[in-house]
Amino acid sequence: MLHPVVLAGGSGSRLWPMSRAYYPKQFLKLVNDNSLLQNTLMRLDGFESSEALVICNEEHRFVVAEQLREANLSCDSIILEPIGRNTAPAIAIAALKLLQDHDDPMMVVLPSDHLIQNNQAFQEAVLKATALAEKGHLVVFGIETQYPETGYGYILRGEKINDSGSKLERFIEKPDQATSKQFHGDENYFWNSGMFVFKATGYLDELKKHNPEMMKCCEQALSKSKVDLDFLRLDKMSLECCPEDSIDYAVMEHTKMGAVVELSSGWSDLGSWNAIWDVRDKDQNGNVSHGDVILENTQGSLVFSEHKLVTTVGVSDMVVVETKDAVMVASKDSVQDVKSIVEKLKTDGRKEFCDFREVHRPWGKYDSIDGGHRFQVKHITVNPGGKLSIQKHYHRAEHWIIVSGTAKVTKGKEEFYLSENESTFIPLGVVHGLENPGRIPLEMIEVQSGSYLDEDDIVRYSDAYGRDNNEEGK
Repeated sequence: MLHPVVLAGGSGSRLWPMSRAYYPKQFLKLVNDNSLLQNTLMRLDGFESSEALVICNEEHRFVVAEQLREANLSCDSIILEPIGRNTAPAIAIAALKLLQDHDDPMMVVLPSDHLIQNNQAFQEAVLKATALAEKGHLVVFGIETQYPETGYGYILRGEKINDSGSKLERFIEKPDQATSKQFHGDENYFWNSGMFVFKATGYLDELKKHNPEMMKCCEQALSKSKVDLDFLRLDKMSLECCPEDSIDYAVMEHTKMGAVVELSSGWSDLGSWNAIWDVRDKDQNGNVSHGDVILENTQGSLVFSEHKLVTTVGVSDMVVVETKDAVMVASKDSVQDVKSIVEKLKTDGRKEFCDFREVHRPWGKYDSIDGGHRFQVKHITVNPGGKLSIQKHYHRAEHWIIVSGTAKVTKGKEEFYLSENESTFIPLGVVHGLENPGRIPLEMIEVQSGSYLDEDDIVRYSDAYGRDNNEEGK
């Protein structure tokens, strides 16, 4: 039986402005009606496997849980990393967790933000890799190069082991253009997929051999972990002491048990807007468009609109992406540099680095539709059964207007219900709460007024989702 481990960390900064630190690309619907995370879990249908173990940043825990619920998917456990330490520790903790319940489980490690277009070819390759892993090999999937690519790592395969695969000769970090052209012309070089198959003990033995300090920290992080609702929260102090490294550097570059299985399945890591353009359907002029878009005399371009009408005239090989709070325009040959824009936003302390105007919460979402000096207007959606925390604010008052659905309101010592076109006022400093007791989403407009309107002006008295006062927002 296979035991899938889905790595749902990462920021996807090269897909800004659609991908943000608090809502990165694995949660976006970039290629079809499902998010990349949902597609990854659905890819496992047909295997004899256990439910997947998902590892994510604790800030994304409610997004992961909601996406699983939305697609009617289940998992064995959602493990929360209080801080990211790259893939090697994450996989080690998953292996240790699986060994608590299984006798040397066979792991298939999958990033949550990749595209695979031929699922049958993927599953056949996994079975080949499993046969090698049964003999003690740590197997990585190599992707036949389609063109010279400086954004991917490469793998060099060695002599053939059997019909399933070959020995792993070495890893090569992202090469320059001249080197990538050389690799593309050599059939023994492959793109590194970042997907692996191995036995849990096989991986842990190699990690302990080559990085014992990391192994010790991972053991401590798991042994001191705590159950929090439906999540397993790792010990932060143990991870703070843990070396940060990828599986490639920490294990695969050193092991003598590495193996390569070739995978031809229409794979992409969707790491840039060019990659999105490559895999999407195109019009007769080679354009990819999404949303309210009008293209005139435009060739070979990608234009995404989330909110507004976007038009282009007389351009070629461009990328234009519009969201509710940002517009990004780039030439296709410069899209790898979008990451530098994200770094500048982060350095400048701009919220567009980390969050959207529309913000997801465990109970639903809100959209900051207007704001100015001493006021802010939000469109709030509360899912059926969703509950905002019992809270108060020191610096703002709130007016709530119900647009549709039913609201159960707590205001001081009062409890009452509001329905469509009804409203209430929450004075500054009054303890209050809100929940949706109905079966349809609750839609409401909130008008905030006061001297300070940021999300950290909150004192929580109780919260259905285990959040404390250190977590911003309702």
